[in-house]
Amino acid sequence: MFTVSQTSRAWFIDRARQAREERLVQKERERAAVDIQAHVRSFLCRRRLQREIRREIDEFLKADDSGSSKRSALCIFKIARKLLFLFRIKEDNERFEKLCRCILSSMEAENEPKVWYVSLALSKDLTLLWIKQIKDILWYCCEFLKQLKPEILQDSKLITLYLTMLVTFTDTSTWKILRGKGESLRPAMNHICANIMGHLNQHGFYSVLQVLLTRGLARPRPCLSKGTLTAAFSLALRPVIAAQFSDNLLRPFLIHIVSVPALVTHLSTVTPERLTVLESHDMLHKFITFLRDEDRCRDVCESLEGCHTLCLMGNLLHLGSLSPRVLEEETDGFVSLLTQMLCYCQKYVSQKKSNLTHWHPVLGWFSQSVDYGLNESMPLITKQLQFLWGVPLIRIFFSDILSKKLLENPEPAHVPPASSPQNVLPVKTLLKRAFQKSASVRNILRPVGGKRVDSAEVQKVCNICVLYQTSLTTLTQIRLQILTGLTYLDDLLPKLWAFICELGPHGGLKLFLECLNNDTEESKQLLAMLMLFCDCSRHLITILDDIEVYEEQISFKLEELVTISSFLNSFVFKMIWDGIVENAKGETLELFHSVHGWLMVLYERDCRRRFAPEDHWLRKDLKPSVLFQELDKDRKRAQLILQYIPHVIPHKNRVLLFRNMVTKEKEKLGLVETSSASPHVTHITIRRSRMLEDGYEQLRQLSQHAMKGVIRVKFVNDLGVDEAGIDQDGVFKEFLEEIIKRVFDPALNLFKTTSGDERLYPSPTSYIHENYLQLFEFVGKMLGKAVYEGIVVDVPFASFFLSQLLGHHHSIFYSSVDELPSLDSEFYKNLTSIKRYDGDIADLGLTLSYDEDVMGQLVCHELIPGGKTIPVTNENKISYIHLMAHFRMHTQIKNQTAALISGFRSIIKPEWTRMFSTPELQRLISGDNAEIDLEDLKKHTVYYGGFHGSHRVIIWLWDILASDFTPDERAMFLKFVTSCSRPPLLGFAYLKPPFSIRCVEVSDDQVPLPGRGCLLCLLGGVRTPLCAQVGTQRGGLLYDLTSPGGPLLNTPLRGEYVEGVFLAADSAGVPRLQGICG
Repeated sequence: MFTVSQTSRAWFIDRARQAREERLVQKERERAAVDIQAHVRSFLCRRRLQREIRREIDEFLKADDSGSSKRSALCIFKIARKLLFLFRIKEDNERFEKLCRCILSSMEAENEPKVWYVSLALSKDLTLLWIKQIKDILWYCCEFLKQLKPEILQDSKLITLYLTMLVTFTDTSTWKILRGKGESLRPAMNHICANIMGHLNQHGFYSVLQVLLTRGLARPRPCLSKGTLTAAFSLALRPVIAAQFSDNLLRPFLIHIVSVPALVTHLSTVTPERLTVLESHDMLHKFITFLRDEDRCRDVCESLEGCHTLCLMGNLLHLGSLSPRVLEEETDGFVSLLTQMLCYCQKYVSQKKSNLTHWHPVLGWFSQSVDYGLNESMPLITKQLQFLWGVPLIRIFFSDILSKKLLENPEPAHVPPASSPQNVLPVKTLLKRAFQKSASVRNILRPVGGKRVDSAEVQKVCNICVLYQTSLTTLTQIRLQILTGLTYLDDLLPKLWAFICELGPHGGLKLFLECLNNDTEESKQLLAMLMLFCDCSRHLITILDDIEVYEEQISFKLEELVTISSFLNSFVFKMIWDGIVENAKGETLELFHSVHGWLMVLYERDCRRRFAPEDHWLRKDLKPSVLFQELDKDRKRAQLILQYIPHVIPHKNRVLLFRNMVTKEKEKLGLVETSSASPHVTHITIRRSRMLEDGYEQLRQLSQHAMKGVIRVKFVNDLGVDEAGIDQDGVFKEFLEEIIKRVFDPALNLFKTTSGDERLYPSPTSYIHENYLQLFEFVGKMLGKAVYEGIVVDVPFASFFLSQLLGHHHSIFYSSVDELPSLDSEFYKNLTSIKRYDGDIADLGLTLSYDEDVMGQLVCHELIPGGKTIPVTNENKISYIHLMAHFRMHTQIKNQTAALISGFRSIIKPEWTRMFSTPELQRLISGDNAEIDLEDLKKHTVYYGGFHGSHRVIIWLWDILASDFTPDERAMFLKFVTSCSRPPLLGFAYLKPPFSIRCVEVSDDQVPLPGRGCLLCLLGGVRTPLCAQVGTQRGGLLYDLTSPGGPLLNTPLRGEYVEGVFLAADSAGVPRLQGICG
């Protein structure tokens, strides 16, 4: 335990410690109070001094504004020194403005050296101080320039003031002190100006000018006056010129000044004298020399990023268009730097939207940040980029190719007979050219070889092609503009083709196939040349109409198209068959799509109107049996052949493949009779008087599987009693044919016929039917079922509708105007006359709308929103033609077509019909348009009930058909007995059901009538020959086939029935070919 004395001692010590600490704290407080008071006094003193100085400055500047007396340069220097000592941008901006005006005013004084502010630079004591002061003043001018907005009037005045300060003190040309005897001082003064300019450059002078110029010029109309723009650009040039265009200053000049959006465009319109200065210093040549180096070009592009790299590229192209002499001398370097810039931008171009991409109006989806402040100037930038594919630059770049002459041929090229004129030319300049020029008649160059691919000439052309191909893949949103520009010159593409033909030791195909397996830079350049040729040629042929292709033969002779298509066909086939396409990526895949696209455009053109010889598109080295074997083994290359170039397989083999695909699917779905199972059968009952209604009600609800399966039809009369008669598996065929016949009857108004050839397409007014879309879907299913079962139906469709059925209208190269004649040739002629109208189209009073008489009422359809108020002019007439064609063939019947296609594809897979062209699809639906092969029909006829091929009645039938009937009459016979005038595509072996004749003996008063569509023959109790002379027999048969009311059924006859026809003799002994009605 502690004692009392010990406790008191501890308490005393603790108390003393606390007191000591309190004294220390108090001292700290007193010291802090003294410091605070000192700081406050200092602050108040400084504020008071600043107020006094500012008051003094204000009085000085106010007196100067009054103009009562000129202030000496020394006074200005002292006041400026005081202002700079306490300068605050926000607080002293007005004082600084007045100081600058005061300084400039002093420089304008006449014969008063002491007033000139620059005179202080001659004072030994003040020179360094003056230089330091003017550097600070000029940099504050730059700081203000970064903040000012040129579109505001007050700010624009201040911009002029500060630019004037910069112009005045960075060059001695306006200094009055150097006039006369003072001229000797100019070198020293120039050195001071260079020192000042160097100081500004070190602190970012070019960045300041870039901000100012971008704010004033990045818009459709510049908001910088001529004086302001002249001053700014002059200031930008001074450091570069002073440094004799050193790389150290060329780099920032390119990055900050030449990259200003559409700078050269604004200079050419506002102050063209500045461009003269550029030309006098040969600046473009120096830019090319600097940027052609790969490392320096990459450095500049990385500093700018993609958006501003395009701006730089646009200005360089504009300068190039103004200096063709420089481009002729520096073509290689200019091409090189443009390619490098495009390649840099291409790295960040994306094909689709993602979280990392931004939309750019020229580049599309772009993975770098996008400066949306450039959007207003983008039209001007695009206009500058157009110089790249303008005629002057193309002539300079391709001068080696264009200078060569193609040999003239005195014999005119063969022109195939015209079908219907189809003129599609959506580019106004191409349109005008197309009808003013015609292609020269020349010898056709084919791949012959001869040029070394490593020669300077070939390398130059390859580099140029790489440039344009890179522009096509980079500037994605103006790709069509580029292609249009490249195809403007008639002779560029044929001469480029002639150049390609001369490459390598043996010419085109072999060389390019070898390049596919070589991953060298030389191979890539050669393939880029081929891609460019294909892309441009495809674009050209797409926009030319038949008159321009077949008669005027613009750019390519028809014989050249044959040669080119043969080359492309072989090239694409080799790429697929050799396995190159299977794992292709990047440039190889782009090459394939380019070549394949050009090939298919030519093929589809040939399908519409032939220019190639028979069997031109087939590959003789591809055996169908080998292809089918590979398909059975699921080989990728065989599948790609079918997907991309099915036309290399003979049509008959493709039809066999189609039937094989259907059979395999039936087997897979269990729709084929086997020893162990029978397919499910759907039974429907149909009243003849309501065949369409009953069929629609009973079949539209069937599943896809049931529709593809077996459907049995039983006909009943209106009382529900089954039809009497003998049926031989032909009732469903009869039902299907009757359904199709009725729904495609124009009187029903589901379909209409075209003018002229009367081909069918969906009626625009079919909406008057209740549930019309369901009806169209049902029609599509019935049509698909007919094709699925191999039943040919006599339904001629319009070509444009078949194209939609095949999905061709989804292709970017599809043109509605090309197909318009298949709808209405007269309307097409009237519409294309607008294209050729030489006067002002506005005089015709047309608008972007279409007036139609719908059931007695005039209905106005707007082709675009608000179209009825938009007049058709010479500028938009091409768009009007395309909009009108698209409306007539697509918009008007879009819903009907979509419903029919949906029904058709529920039965027939799209990949099955993709193997066929438009005419081939029509043949698949309606049978072959070749003459009837009676021997084939006879070979595949089935006889029943005692008839055989040697029976006198059978011999009599074949003899009449072979010897006495014309081809048209035989077609009438075939239509009479099968409901279609054309034979099946693969011959009568594929007729479903097969053609058969049955003999049935009955008494004279019992002639049971077979049901419609039954393939049989009934022999009545006739014991004597029907007629003694074959000529009389033939006349009677033909009479009944051509009878206006159809075959006669009213006269009691006895005789033979043949496939739904009755062979008999009337009371006069004349044989009749009688139809059987149900």
